[in-house]
Amino acid sequence: MKKPIGVAAYTVTTALGTGLKITYQQLKKEKTGLIYNNFPGVNLATYIGRVKDLEIKPVIEKLALYDCRNNRLAQLGLQQDEFVEKVDQAKMAYGKQRVAVIVGTSTSGIEQTEQAYQNRDNDGNFPGEYHYSTTQNMYAVSEFVAKFLDVTGPCYTVSTACSSSAKVFASAARLMQSGLVDAVVVGGVDSLCASTLYGFDALELLSKDLCKPFDIDRCGLNIGEAAGFALLENDSISNTNLWLLGFGESSDAYHMSSPHPNGLGAQLAMQQALQSANLLPSDIDYINLHGTATKLNDQMESIAVEAVFGKKMLASSTKGWTGHTLGAAGIVEAVMCGLCLTHQFLPKNLHLNQIDPAITCDILTEARHTSFSHVLSNSFGFGGNNCALIFGYA
Repeated sequence: MKKPIGVAAYTVTTALGTGLKITYQQLKKEKTGLIYNNFPGVNLATYIGRVKDLEIKPVIEKLALYDCRNNRLAQLGLQQDEFVEKVDQAKMAYGKQRVAVIVGTSTSGIEQTEQAYQNRDNDGNFPGEYHYSTTQNMYAVSEFVAKFLDVTGPCYTVSTACSSSAKVFASAARLMQSGLVDAVVVGGVDSLCASTLYGFDALELLSKDLCKPFDIDRCGLNIGEAAGFALLENDSISNTNLWLLGFGESSDAYHMSSPHPNGLGAQLAMQQALQSANLLPSDIDYINLHGTATKLNDQMESIAVEAVFGKKMLASSTKGWTGHTLGAAGIVEAVMCGLCLTHQFLPKNLHLNQIDPAITCDILTEARHTSFSHVLSNSFGFGGNNCALIFGYA
């Protein structure tokens, strides 16, 4: 990158709770947000990361056409950590037309369509209150966020499966470096729905137990939902200490749902991130791994990390707290990296009983308070969509 980009504000809402304070508290307490599946209409033996009370928190009245679980989750996420107020400061500084919105999602508001199908009339017509364009449409969540924040800069959605809300950082960097905007609200929102849960079950990727990334007995993932956002600025008006230093993207296109066994695309994304940040592998202190707890993903990621950083790279996965939040995973784990740097704290790999001997990363079995400067976050999506982000101090 030409120069680091300031992360002026950030926030996250997951099954752990709403906002940064409770998220950090739960990380320190080593208390998962995962619960046994109780999602309405889904009869599966698994654990999920469900955000409380979305069913009773509709979107604001002037945006009622956008009301669906995904946009409710987006709204709840935006209302944490004074994020709206910090966006207002950016609007005052640059003008609302110079503030862009880029959101990553994989499902958007598909649950609304599921409900519409269940409530068709005798002629097969959807209910009159169902609006595809403002709910399930992939653009709907980005448009909702832009309208909620009252910003009018470029606005679009990235949907590349589980790398979606990591790639928004790269898209934002390009927008700012081109001179089109001065600030970008980036984020990710994905909500629970029957399609996702039954879909991953059909792929035989769901675990009946709490997920345990990198464990020798790992047997699949738990699905979660989340909303996270960050405000990026070329010249941060908030005097932030957190910066996006570099990013790397690749598409290995090896298989529709399985990663390349040697992680060639993952390696390329991490190498590009290092080059972008003008850093050496030895400069990275910690990696927040994609770590989904599936057999193939964890094995591939370890091979890829070893190829770039060597053996014994300090790392952990935080999906044991939140579940795999799919299109929101990138932003959730970017925020986790921000919390790590702010508090000089490295979270353990939750639910790890016995590390798989084939894993060569130095997986954290205990949390640490230590001094460090640079962290890397990995996000890998179906179809071989890979993204690596580096955060640190400029």
